[in-house]
Amino acid sequence: MKTRFKAAVLIMICTLIPVFPGNAQGLGESILDQLGIDVHGFVDLRAGVRTQDDPYERDTSLGEVRIQTDISKMADMATLQVRADFLYDDVSQDTDLDLEDGTGEIDLREANVLFFPFGLMDIKIGRQILTWGTGDLLFINDLFPKDWQSFFVGRDEEYLKAPSDAFFISLFPDFVSIDVAYTPRFDSDRYISGERLSFWNPMLERRSGRDRIVDANRPDEWFEDDEIAIRVYRHVGGYQLALYGYNGFWKSPKGMDPVTANATFPKLWAYGASLQGPLSNGIFSLEIGHYISDEDKSGKDAFVPNSEVRLLAGYEREMARNLTARLQYYVEYMQDYDNYRASLGDNQKTRDEDRHVVTLRLTKLIFNQNMILSFFAYYSPSDEDAYLRPMVKYKLTDNWLVMAGGNIFAGEEDHTFFGQFAKDSNVYGAVRYSF
Repeated sequence: MKTRFKAAVLIMICTLIPVFPGNAQGLGESILDQLGIDVHGFVDLRAGVRTQDDPYERDTSLGEVRIQTDISKMADMATLQVRADFLYDDVSQDTDLDLEDGTGEIDLREANVLFFPFGLMDIKIGRQILTWGTGDLLFINDLFPKDWQSFFVGRDEEYLKAPSDAFFISLFPDFVSIDVAYTPRFDSDRYISGERLSFWNPMLERRSGRDRIVDANRPDEWFEDDEIAIRVYRHVGGYQLALYGYNGFWKSPKGMDPVTANATFPKLWAYGASLQGPLSNGIFSLEIGHYISDEDKSGKDAFVPNSEVRLLAGYEREMARNLTARLQYYVEYMQDYDNYRASLGDNQKTRDEDRHVVTLRLTKLIFNQNMILSFFAYYSPSDEDAYLRPMVKYKLTDNWLVMAGGNIFAGEEDHTFFGQFAKDSNVYGAVRYSF
């Protein structure tokens, strides 16, 4: 409690700094300008509540004050960037500082140096946010870490992407462009652990939450439990074509140690391709990926996920003035399905061989584009479940923004992907001051 009290006092003090009038702020900005240091960020106050009673979680789904400070310094041959969030979180049980999980009073989002050693090469070293692929809130070849807890409780959409500690090299020869991301120690997703969201627990054959926090064995040996991801791409006739490769681990703990019953991150190989470009006054995209579960290629081990083929097709266009729609169709196909079925116990819940998901995003700008009305929906006809994300943002001034939204889950069964979160449905509101 003392630690949280100190953090709350620190955050309240820091909250006043950007809006405090007088010469002190102007003097600070003048010094930073002379040093060529760019500083900006925001203060974000956010709260949310569940719409249903959940015996395994608190009624409060979100309650936090967050200050983000983004500092960058540009030089002739390099750029330094540090972006950190200082956080008071009233919901989390885990108050120990952990930069991997993002718990505690500091979440270090970025801390890196970008070098330009040659005209055809960029090198970024350090903590950074990495992303590629064509999906809109669906990911196939983007095997960089995600923060699913933040996404499902109502933090800003940018927090779906968790940071990576990596070497990122970009090469720009004439024929193709090449990106290589090397992570010397595995960076997992900030996965659903039960602390904030209840979920289907196959070991208990019921939903669980704070009563049974997931204890995962995360690979953490430097330069042994590493990851490498590669993208090769080029533009052809207005279309971007890309090939991808990945070697590492399943990003969320999809396996289990049969001796300790702890969750595990099995080894994973993946490769894929994508295409994106204009089509009939809109943007069309197509992406495919093959996930090879390296520890059980036959699919006979019940404690290791089966290999999969994933496919995603999308189309986006402006339907009317300031109204944009994007539609996506996504399929997961499990390989060696008969072996998977045979490996399960008699009473265990089973997945379908094919999982289908349709998404729709609608975005409407009104009031001179100062208000954004957004609606994102996931619907799975195979699982018979859904996830809805309504949201409204209103820009009061250049600095002040208010927003409200929801995360609504529904499903016929407790064990399907979205259906397991039915008790986690929540609504939230936020106020943000940017500086």
